[in-house]
Amino acid sequence: MRVAVLYDIHGNLPALEAVLEDVARARADRVVVGGDVVPGPMPRETLVRLLDLDVPIQFVVGNGEVAVLAEMNGQDSGVPARYRDGIRWNAAQLHPSDGELLAAWPTTLRIDIGGIGNVIFCHATPQNPNDVFTRLTPEDKLVSIFADTDADMFVCGHTHMQFDRTIGRLRLVNAGSVGMPFGDPGAYWLLLGPEVEFHRTEYDLESAACRIRKTNYPEAEDFAAHNVLLPPSVATMLRVFSGT
Repeated sequence: MRVAVLYDIHGNLPALEAVLEDVARARADRVVVGGDVVPGPMPRETLVRLLDLDVPIQFVVGNGEVAVLAEMNGQDSGVPARYRDGIRWNAAQLHPSDGELLAAWPTTLRIDIGGIGNVIFCHATPQNPNDVFTRLTPEDKLVSIFADTDADMFVCGHTHMQFDRTIGRLRLVNAGSVGMPFGDPGAYWLLLGPEVEFHRTEYDLESAACRIRKTNYPEAEDFAAHNVLLPPSVATMLRVFSGT
């Protein structure tokens, strides 16, 4: 079985469309979406495109869905003030039935994949979709989170940068971000089984930026400029996440 793993799409439909073409060429048997389908500039269109796939698909909830669902339910999303307009706009784009769907997504998903073993998917950590760690986070800070498990591998996302590291006997892999990467522009994803394959799909960035700017998303211009055309560098974001 070959499993395509897509994380942190963030409503970037052009990036998703390009990745799905590569997923089809790879003849993936299943798709796992690891959270943060939303928020972003094309939230409902992105969700519909995923649900229309002709291969089995499973979802894990991300912090983005948690924030948008809170707004849909009239609760405090908990996001910083500068992002709240975008969260509110995303909540307004989704139908009540979409909210019911997102609310049903689990926090973790377990799949046995030939050649790899027992794999657990979560957005950030099993305990909290907002937890932040990178390839540079000291192992002693992660042992208590990941070491006590019978899984062979954990797959996560959230920090939008791919990595492959071990915590004790456990392999820990970050899928990167389809729609909002840090590093070279493109759409990042994984293909699992029988090996772990890291992928970056190139797509027409100028066309994607144009499509995004035509939406009414409050952060459309910033998203097009700084998440599609010229994302922050890996070095910059590693400093941000480490607090240095």
